[in-house]
Amino acid sequence: MKDILPKDMIFLNQRFENKEEAIRFCGEKLVEAGCVEESYIDAMVERDANLSVYMGNFIAIPHGTDEAKKYVKKSGVCVVQVPDGVNFGTDTESNIVTVLFGIAGVGDEHLQLVQQIALYCSDLDNVVTLADAQREEEIISHLTFA
Repeated sequence: MKDILPKDMIFLNQRFENKEEAIRFCGEKLVEAGCVEESYIDAMVERDANLSVYMGNFIAIPHGTDEAKKYVKKSGVCVVQVPDGVNFGTDTESNIVTVLFGIAGVGDEHLQLVQQIALYCSDLDNVVTLADAQREEEIISHLTFA
């Protein structure tokens, strides 16, 4: 999984009207990279509707439902920076996200990716580093997937 984050899977300075638009963007990038079939995108939106993909510390990890694993062709990650933030909360609660990790994992790699991202982003300084990055290489240098 070491080469799971190529430069062309990092998207800086993005802007979204709402969380569904942000989730669909992540899904489209995974489709374009050949990681998943198109049906995976709807499963990513469904996953967030059933259980929020907001993880705290200004990050979200959009990914598909368990049933959508059949649409995963190969493991992949996209990192999407949203400097102005996008709300992953509800009508009554605001959960602003500045960095999204769209993921798809074959087999157990799915869980490994979520765990590695969550662990890295549990340190708010790491999230700030990603949110403030000016170049894709900066993000790559901070993220490694074992």
